[in-house]
Amino acid sequence: MPADGAGVRNVVIMGAAGRDFHNFNVLLRNDPAVHVVAFTAAQIPDIDGRCYPAALAGPRYPDGVPILAERELTTLCRDNDVHEVIFSYSDVAHETVMHAASLALAAGADFRLLSPAATMLRADKPVVAVTAVRTGCGKSPVTRHLCAAFLARGIRPVVVRHPMPYGDLERQAVQRFASHADMDAADCTVEEREEYEHLVDAGITVFAGVDYARILAAAQAEADVLLWDGGNNDTPFFRPDVHLTVLDPLRAGHERTYHPGETNLRMCHVAVINKMDTATPEQVATVRASIAAANPAARVLLADSVVEVDDPAAIRKARVLLVEDGPTLTHGGLPFGAAEAAAEMHGAGRIADPRPYAQGSLKQVFENYPHLGKALPAMGYSRRQLDDLEATINATPCDLVLLGTPVRLDRLIRIDRPWLRVRYTYRDRPETEGGAGLADTVLELLDTRP
Repeated sequence: MPADGAGVRNVVIMGAAGRDFHNFNVLLRNDPAVHVVAFTAAQIPDIDGRCYPAALAGPRYPDGVPILAERELTTLCRDNDVHEVIFSYSDVAHETVMHAASLALAAGADFRLLSPAATMLRADKPVVAVTAVRTGCGKSPVTRHLCAAFLARGIRPVVVRHPMPYGDLERQAVQRFASHADMDAADCTVEEREEYEHLVDAGITVFAGVDYARILAAAQAEADVLLWDGGNNDTPFFRPDVHLTVLDPLRAGHERTYHPGETNLRMCHVAVINKMDTATPEQVATVRASIAAANPAARVLLADSVVEVDDPAAIRKARVLLVEDGPTLTHGGLPFGAAEAAAEMHGAGRIADPRPYAQGSLKQVFENYPHLGKALPAMGYSRRQLDDLEATINATPCDLVLLGTPVRLDRLIRIDRPWLRVRYTYRDRPETEGGAGLADTVLELLDTRP
C-alpha cells in the first residue's frame, strides 16, 4: 500500500475518546509500518486540544499523539501527507460515516473501518457482551438484571464498561469503581456516574479506562463472569461467549441505518426487543423484520422497560421539570426519556419549559439539539456544565423536578425544588418465543460454550 519513502503509512484516527484509543492500543501502537499523526475528536464537549500521553502511546511516540478537533481533518490530511483515515467512533448514521469517508478521500487519504474481530481481546473468563443498535436502547437495565441473576446463582460478575476517559488519560488508564468514594476520587463526570453508579449501588464492581488489555487482566482476576457493558452502540472490546444486542422499537429502522449498531445486530447471539410496553405493533413488526433479514439465527427475546418512581402520587397535576439522561437525548436523538414517561403515566399537570432559563453552556446544548423540546439533558462533562445545570434547574419555575438520569444528581448539585428520581427496570415479557427469559437464556448459552 502507498507509504512514504521509508515505507511508513501516516494515519489519522477519527474518534470520541474511547474506541479510537482502543484501536490504537491494540493494532497500531507497536506497528513500525504505521505512524499515527493525530486523533480527531467529536461528539463530546471539550475533548479536543489534548494529547494522548507518551506513557500510554509507547516508545514510538515520545511526545504522545495530539488530539485535534474533527473539523481540522482535511487540513490535517493535506499538511501531513496522510495516507489513511481510520474511523473509530460510534452511534452515527451510515450517511455520516460516508460523509467522513468523502472528506478523507478528497484529501488524498484512504478511508478504513476496522473489523470488531481485529480489535477484540480474548478473556480467560466467560464474557457476556451487552450491546445495542443505538444509544438509549436500555443496555444499563439489561446489565443490572443480569448481574442480579448471576449473584442469585452464586456467580460473581464484574462489569467492564466502555471507555469514557474525558480527563487525565494517564491517570485513567485503569479505573476500578466499587464505591461512591472511588467515583469521587476519580472526579467522574455525570455521564460516567450514569453508567457506574447504579451498578456500584447494587454491589457490583465496575472497571473502565483507556488500556483495556490491562483492564481485562485486572477485572478477570476478580470475576467468575465478565459483563461487557457497551457504550453508545459500539461493538465489544472483548470476544464474547454470549453477545446480546438491545433494539429499540421506538426508533424502528435505526437498527439497520446506524454504525456500528447494524454490525451488532448481525453479530449477536440474542436480540432483545426492549420497550415493548410503549411501542406500537407496527414498530415492533419493523424491528422483527430487521432481525429476520439481518440475523435470522439470533434468538429473539421481548422485554419491557418499566418506569419506577418512589412517590407517583406527587406527580399528579404538578408542573414538572423533566431532567433526562444526557447522551440518550443529545447524540442518541431520542426526544424523551424516563422522566417524560413518568410524567405521562402519573398525570402531571404541565411540563415546565427550561429553555428560557437555560444558563451558560446549556443554551448552546438547546441550540445544537432542537429536538430536545422541553426536556433538559443532564449535561455534566465538566464542573462548569454541572454549575450551568444546577442554575438552569433552580431558575426554571416548577412544582417538581423529575430526575430521569440514573445518577444521583442531588449528590453533585444543589436542587432547590422538590425532586423525585425516575428509573427504568428490565422485565421479561411472558410471550417471549420459547418462554425463556433473559437470564435463563444467557446461562444456557454459557453452558454450551466450548
